[in-house]
Amino acid sequence: MDERKKGWIGLNLIDGLGFIRIRNLLKKFREPKKVFSASAAELLEVPGINKNIAERIKSFSDAGLEKELSLIEELGLSVIALEDKDYPSNLKLIYDPPPVLYVQGGIEAKDRLAIAIVGTRRCSYYGRKTADSLSYELTSRGFTVVSGMARGIDTAGHKGALKAGGRTIAVLGSGLARIYPRENKELAAKIGKSGALISEFPLLTAPDRRNFPQRNRIISGLSLGVVVIEAPDRSGALITADLALEQGREVFAIPGNVDQPTSSGTLRLIKQGAKLVTESDDVIEELGALLNLLPKKKEGKGEKAVPTLKGEEKRIYHLLTTSPQHIDEIIKRSELSASTAAGLLMTLELKGLVKQLPGKFYVLP
Repeated sequence: MDERKKGWIGLNLIDGLGFIRIRNLLKKFREPKKVFSASAAELLEVPGINKNIAERIKSFSDAGLEKELSLIEELGLSVIALEDKDYPSNLKLIYDPPPVLYVQGGIEAKDRLAIAIVGTRRCSYYGRKTADSLSYELTSRGFTVVSGMARGIDTAGHKGALKAGGRTIAVLGSGLARIYPRENKELAAKIGKSGALISEFPLLTAPDRRNFPQRNRIISGLSLGVVVIEAPDRSGALITADLALEQGREVFAIPGNVDQPTSSGTLRLIKQGAKLVTESDDVIEELGALLNLLPKKKEGKGEKAVPTLKGEEKRIYHLLTTSPQHIDEIIKRSELSASTAAGLLMTLELKGLVKQLPGKFYVLP
C-alpha cells in the first residue's frame, strides 16, 4: 500500500474529521502526510478545524495506523480512497462521500447499475418474501442490490440476490472486523465472495446507534434508486428514502396492508409521490431515462462496430433487427426461459446494443 493511501486511512482514523474537513485540509496541504506534519497554527487556518480537532491531528499515533494496516492485511481487505479511480462513481456524486471505503470482495464498474432495497428489521412474512423475490428479479436482470445487512428486509434482499447468482453489496454501520448482526456472519462471507461488504468506519468500530443513519447515505448514494419494503413511521428505511431524495435518486415503495404498522411509512411515501412498485418492471420503467445515460458501446469510423458476444447473449442479439419485435416473440424464437431472455435483453440494452421501445418491443439501435 502506498504512503498516500496510508495517509488517507490515517485521516479517516481521526474522530470528528469527516469528508468536509478532510476536503478542506487537502485543499490547503495537498497531501495527507503534509496534514500530519503541519503545525497547530497552520491547521487552525483551515475552515472547520478548531483547537480540539487540531490537537487530535497532532497527537495522532503511528502505532494506531500500523494496527489498522495490520488488520486490513490480516482480513484480506482493500481500501479505496475518494481520489482513487475505482471509487464508486455513483457515490462520488453525493454531497458528502466517505473519504475512505474498506472493502471485502470487490466493487465493479457494473455495480453502477444498483438498486437499494431497505425496510424494517421487524418485518412480516409478506415483507420478507417480497424483498427476496424482488431482489431475485432485479439481479436476474443485471442490477446489483444494495442494502445494510440488518435483520429483516435487508437480510432478505441480500439473500434473494445471492439466490439469483447476482451481485449484492452490504453497507455496514460498524467496522468490517465487527460484523453486525452476529447471526449474519455466514451471510456476510457469502456477500464478500459474490459482491462486496463495505464500510467507511475504522475496522474495530462498534455498531453504535449513531452510525446507522450515517451509513444510510452510502446505501442510497451507491444506488440509482431506493425501494422501501415495510417501514413504520419511525424507521431507518425512511431516513434512507429522505437521503435518496436529497441525492437526486428515485424512491420506490411497496404497498402493504393498511392495518399493519409496518405499512404506514411506505403508504406515506406513496402519498408523497414515491413510485408504487409491485414487480421489477415498475423499477426498470421508472429508471428508463437514467439507463439511457449509461455509456454506449463505441463505434468505429463510418461503420457500426460488430459486438463480440458469446453464448445466449449472441443468440438473442442475432434474433433482433431494426424492425420492432415483442419480447414474447423473442422468448419464443430464442427457446430460452422468460427470465433468462429478459435478463439478456437488459444486458444488451445496457451495452447499447439493443433499444427497448414502449410496449416491450426491442430493436437494434
